[in-house]
Amino acid sequence: MIWENDNARLALLELLWRSRLKRRHAQAEAYDTLAELPWTRATGRRDEIGVVAERRIELAGLIDRVWPAWRSVLVDLAAAGLPPTPQGYGRLLDSKRATAIPELPERINRRTAAALTASHSKASLTEARRGTLRETEPAHDGSIRLRPPAGLSARTATGAVDLSAIAAVLGEVSIPERALLDGLAFEGTIRAVLLVENLGAWRDLSPPLGWLLAHVPGWDTATVVHLLNRLSGTPVIHFGDLDPNGVRIMLHLRRQAPNLKWFLPEFWFELADVCGLRATWPQNLDLDFAPAQVRELATRGLWLEQERIVLDPRMPDALEAALTADATEAMMGKRDRNS
Repeated sequence: MIWENDNARLALLELLWRSRLKRRHAQAEAYDTLAELPWTRATGRRDEIGVVAERRIELAGLIDRVWPAWRSVLVDLAAAGLPPTPQGYGRLLDSKRATAIPELPERINRRTAAALTASHSKASLTEARRGTLRETEPAHDGSIRLRPPAGLSARTATGAVDLSAIAAVLGEVSIPERALLDGLAFEGTIRAVLLVENLGAWRDLSPPLGWLLAHVPGWDTATVVHLLNRLSGTPVIHFGDLDPNGVRIMLHLRRQAPNLKWFLPEFWFELADVCGLRATWPQNLDLDFAPAQVRELATRGLWLEQERIVLDPRMPDALEAALTADATEAMMGKRDRNS
């Protein structure tokens, strides 16, 4: 039944209280239903109806049947200075939930935070809802899978663990976001960090000595940002598919890490005629920062997947070359600043 929905019942309340109702997307079905009844009339304003004065009693009877508590709701809205609209009612419910929030720890999961401050755990955690958490920080609680270099350890306030020893047994380690937020520090030598988009490529790649490999699955970059904050000053290189989405991910990551380098070995582009896959590159995709070879792929309507070159014997040398080029650029930039 249409009137079992809060937004629909609020349409009845607003029409009864204000004698008019604007059409909103969230209340479209209720608006259209009311607009067909003889109780309402067009007001002359676009997407607005008004109540016919002599039929007001029928409207009041309907809201009494479908929402017996409407009077107390209206009193609460008026007391809070809120309108009888979906937005106003939502803010009223949020304020009531805020008074029932228990004592909170320093950090809770964002879904737990949403369940406490909103109608359900998947709801948006708005700034107003965040404010009701007071000093408690909502966490994304992601984790990042790493393949650490030999000799790398991690230290937190509760102790230290040899990450390379764990990886020697399990093949990899996983670092939770909360550990990074709580000040996890890496101990040991990391020559460079390689961010790898696809799982297979990340797992099968043989990196040069001293490199840390981090799996960054597509747009799920929240945790990797915290990782990079713990590795300030370490060269970071990104290796992903050469397709429209891969370009977007690179742009997204570069906004978080402006010095991020793009791994684009020459021999990869040599495979375009043999292994290039068909793709439609959007006209509005920003390729101004991309090298000529990537722009050529876009012009030809091709893309290259990273898995194709992961086991190529030239990969370690190409990664070292990318790192050397990064160091050279940094040195030249420093020289220019000092001159």
